[in-house]
Amino acid sequence: MTEYPSGSILAGDIRACARLISALENGDEEAYRSLASLNGKTGHAQIIGVTGPPGSGKSTLTDKMIGVLRARGMRVGVVAVDPSSPFSGGAILGDRLRMQGHATDPGVFIRSLASRGKLGGLSEATHAAVTVLDAAGYDVVIIETVGVGQSEIDIVRVADTVLLISVPGLGDDIQVIKAGIMEIGDVFVVNKSDREGSDRVVREIRAMLETQVMLKRGSSVPAGPDTLASRFEEAAHHRLAPESVTGAGIAHGALRADNTAPDMPPVVKTVAETGEGVEAVVDAVLALHARAVASGELAARRYKSARFRLRDMALKRALKTLADGEGAALTDTLARDIVEGKKDIYGAAGELFAVLSRGGKL
Repeated sequence: MTEYPSGSILAGDIRACARLISALENGDEEAYRSLASLNGKTGHAQIIGVTGPPGSGKSTLTDKMIGVLRARGMRVGVVAVDPSSPFSGGAILGDRLRMQGHATDPGVFIRSLASRGKLGGLSEATHAAVTVLDAAGYDVVIIETVGVGQSEIDIVRVADTVLLISVPGLGDDIQVIKAGIMEIGDVFVVNKSDREGSDRVVREIRAMLETQVMLKRGSSVPAGPDTLASRFEEAAHHRLAPESVTGAGIAHGALRADNTAPDMPPVVKTVAETGEGVEAVVDAVLALHARAVASGELAARRYKSARFRLRDMALKRALKTLADGEGAALTDTLARDIVEGKKDIYGAAGELFAVLSRGGKL
C-alpha cells in the first residue's frame, strides 16, 4: 500500500506533491485518505481561474502572470487542464510547454492534468490538486482551464477569482452578451489588444457589464465611454428621448480610474506575448481578493463552492451505487418494466431512491 505522508506535503516537498496529485488523478483511494489528512491545513492560497476560448492566449498570460507574482515574492502553483482525446484518452499536455521558463524555479510548481472527457473545462482531480498545492504553502494557485465554450463554467466552483479572456475577432456583438461564460468573470481581459477591433471588444464588454450591474442594483449606474451611459449622454446632447437609448435614466456618480462604476468588474487590455498589461491584471486580481476577504465575500463564495461540490460528490457516489451489484440489477429490471408499460418512470425512480437509502441493498 502506497503512503503519501502529509508531513512532506505540508513541508512543500515538490516530489511528494507530484506523487500525490498523480495518485489522486488516477482515483487512488489511499491518496484520497491522505488528502483528508490535510484538512484544516488549507484555505490560505488565493485560487485564480484563467478561462476563455481556445487560442485566446490563456497559457501565455498565465506564464507572464507567474513572472509578475514571483517578482512580488509569491510562491505560485499552476494546474493546467488539457483536453483529452475521445479516442485514446491521452492528452498532449501542451499548456505546460509554454511555461517552461519557470521549470527550474523552486518557487513555482506547474502540473498538467488531462480532462479525461470531463466537461466544464476542468478535470475530476482539479480541486484535489489545488488542495495539495494550497496545503504545500503556495501563495497563489492558478487554474488554467481547457479552452471553454459558453456553458463550461465549472471554474467558478473552484476559483476565488476568475479571469475571463477574450480576443478581437471571435464573433459578432451578440457573443459578448451570451449567458453562461460571460457571467462568471471577475476580471475581464481583452488579450491580443494590439489587433484591430480590441477597443470595440472592450466597449461591448463594458456595455454588457453595465447592464448586469443595473439589473443587480435595480437602479441605474454610471459607466465609462461608449457604454449605455455614454450613449444616454449623447442622446441628451442631441435632445433625443432618453428611452430611445437606454430605456432608463443613468444616475451619475463617482467613477473608477478606468471610468467605470466601482462595482463593475475591471476590463483590462493585454498583449500577453510581450507582457503588456499583465501587471495591471495582477493588480486587479489581488485588489479584488483583498476586498473579498475584508467584506466576507470570499468566505461566502467558498461556502457556496463547498456546498455545490458536496452535493456533486454525493450524487456521483449515488450513481456508483446504482451501477454496482443489486442496484444495477434493479435498474435493469425497472428499465424493462418501463419499456413494457408495467411501471411509470417516476414510480420506478422512487424505488431506486429507496434502494439508495438502504446503501444499495434490495
